[in-house]
Amino acid sequence: MADNRVRFNNRVPLDGNDRCRVVADAVAEHRKQPPPEVDSGECHTSGDRRTPKSTPGWTMAADLRTDTLKLGLGVDQGVYCLELAGDEDAFAACEARAAASAVDVVAGGVATARGINPEGVRRLAYTHAASELIGKTDADIETAAAALRAAKIDREGSVAVRARDVRSQTGVSTQTTERRLGGVLVDRGFKVDLDDPDHELRVLFAGTNEANDDNACCLIGWLAVESRRDYGERRPTDRPFVQPGSMAPLDARALINIAGAGPGTTVVDPMCGTGGLLLEASLVGSDVVGIDAQWKMARGSRQNLAALGETAGEEFGGDASVLRGDATALPVVDDAADAVVFDAPYGRQSKIARHELSDLVGGALQEAGRIAPRAVVVADRAWDNAAKEAGWTVEQRFERRVHGSLVRHVHVLTADSTVE
Repeated sequence: MADNRVRFNNRVPLDGNDRCRVVADAVAEHRKQPPPEVDSGECHTSGDRRTPKSTPGWTMAADLRTDTLKLGLGVDQGVYCLELAGDEDAFAACEARAAASAVDVVAGGVATARGINPEGVRRLAYTHAASELIGKTDADIETAAAALRAAKIDREGSVAVRARDVRSQTGVSTQTTERRLGGVLVDRGFKVDLDDPDHELRVLFAGTNEANDDNACCLIGWLAVESRRDYGERRPTDRPFVQPGSMAPLDARALINIAGAGPGTTVVDPMCGTGGLLLEASLVGSDVVGIDAQWKMARGSRQNLAALGETAGEEFGGDASVLRGDATALPVVDDAADAVVFDAPYGRQSKIARHELSDLVGGALQEAGRIAPRAVVVADRAWDNAAKEAGWTVEQRFERRVHGSLVRHVHVLTADSTVE
């Protein structure tokens, strides 16, 4: 009998070493030394196996000479500041870990990291920008100015200062901040160019909107990279094939980033619907395979992928295939994918094809574990028990409110190495 299972360009299914990812454990405080995983040149896999780290494009603490103030302000060399988007910092930080190491939320809307992949940061949905950190101070203009005066600045050219009161949490005047810190830079010999500066200094005041907020702070850094904010150009209603309730591209991008999508990876969506997750995974460079039980959806998803390929050009990633099939019996060989991502049917759609919702999700989770070591599952309820029964470890679960009656549960799953 012919083997008609998907093999992705006839590649041999990946083994554990091929899937090795650079892992840097998050640190609670950035005053501590970097964890060994950051600087050792190794990454950790299950069973404490170690393989050489290979992360093209990453800028790590050990590789970087940063103009960082070290006057007891809580900042070490090689630290970056991340400007988070949205109002769910834990979710944004989870996504940011796809492009940064040791991500730690330090105040509302801002985080620090010890290494970044600039191209990865550009692909993030819930991070606006990353900056090379100069100093962290109290949320006070004069303290920030003093920090900038004391900092070693090893760069030349024109500058501009951009200040933000993140989420309006501190009440600090951003205009006054820009004038004051701009004056410090002028005194240090820099020319200010607000239109086309060679270097942009980011000054971020952040807190938690609470009285006597001990976490209120100011982060000062040189802008390193900004994420692309083109999601409005890919509205679901502009696609050739449209269905109600399609996920926004911004959220779809975040999910595939959390799953680990990117160049050289294969992502499978066993309930692809109109293809929103496949579209975003393709745009970050993944090979994608979509499967849906309905011919209408499979055909529509193909149309949407073809249309995106025509408009996106070189930005469109690897190969794309869409099949009609059963999520509980995927036509995919074992260990063929790097990640599975799917948005499970919600309560109003609980009778799908031949399955009840619980059987569908449980079966899909079993199949996902057969073909990939990582999964991100979205649903209108928690499926933790079903995931564990299918051999997954639930790393995290986020509850994200869509509107008054709908909360999306985002399950981040990794293969349980103790399950045979």
